[in-house]
Amino acid sequence: MKRSRSYWRPKRALLLGLVGGWLAVASALPALASSPLAREGVDHYTLALTWHPGFCASRSRPPRECREARLRRGAEDGFVLHGLWASLPDDLRERGVTRRDWWRQGCFLETPRPDGGFCRAHAPLALPEPLASRLDRAMPGRASCLDRYQYAKHAACLALPAEALFSTSLELLEAVNDSAFGDFVALHRGGVVGRNALIDAFEAAFGEGTGRALRLECRGRGNRLLTEVRIGIDAEALERFPAADSLVRLGRGRCATRVSIADVDG
Repeated sequence: MKRSRSYWRPKRALLLGLVGGWLAVASALPALASSPLAREGVDHYTLALTWHPGFCASRSRPPRECREARLRRGAEDGFVLHGLWASLPDDLRERGVTRRDWWRQGCFLETPRPDGGFCRAHAPLALPEPLASRLDRAMPGRASCLDRYQYAKHAACLALPAEALFSTSLELLEAVNDSAFGDFVALHRGGVVGRNALIDAFEAAFGEGTGRALRLECRGRGNRLLTEVRIGIDAEALERFPAADSLVRLGRGRCATRVSIADVDG
């Protein structure tokens, strides 16, 4: 039986005079096809989007995609893709897998991760060239085999098609970057904003109360540096994102009351 979810009504007023809202965004985007990612027993997905300048600034040993300018092009568009993560499937829960174990290990519970870097987690993915090209820009971590690691951990044991996983992920990413929330974050590059202002901007873009679907991740001293946002999406409503009724509650993140949004060159 499908578990109950929280749904929210759209909010008419936009934060700080930002023009447009999720209705305008949704009408401008091609409709997502009925998703093959709506797997039996998966309640929701978590869309993880990295704020690349903050991620790079938080690393004591920045990876290749932080050091090479050509690999950072996608950061100019706004958020970049980290992953799209299925919630704990019912069949694994029934076998005794806990949410904590699934969150930490995912499919590596069934097929242990090989020792070494991300490139050893899975063979290269056979993606169509147009999709691979889009993913190169939108997922800088692909230079470090992040795509292969994400697929191995979050999709392989669920038999989710790699092409569907990443094409859907890119559509979701673009919807966020093209929204008033994406505009708000981009507008404050190099500055500091209130944590609640980020939540308010999200609700202004996607609907009243939808801030409960947003999890903010910060690192650095005092957890003040924005590195990632995570958004909960109903597994059966991926094609309706970013409609308010496609969103589901996530747990709270770890950010200070004042959040620094690093700039691309900062």
